[in-house]
Amino acid sequence: MPTKHHLATRRTDHNPNHHLWNNHGTWWIRFTLRSTAGESIRPAYSLKTPDLEAARRKRDRILADLQTKSGNIAA
Repeated sequence: MPTKHHLATRRTDHNPNHHLWNNHGTWWIRFTLRSTAGESIRPAYSLKTPDLEAARRKRDRILADLQTKSGNIAA
């Protein structure tokens, strides 16, 4: 049986780019998944866009989807 993980996010109103970073003109997302056993993993994915607003929308969709599946994420 695979280990199940929960999304561990910390959003801040004063930093609208939380979880995002720009790597040579392309925005990426990084977040933390934690297991009930105390393990953590920090996956990173390219959002494949140079546009910050598009990156924020994609980030919000990804985090919302992960939150919905939280507890059922196999890593």
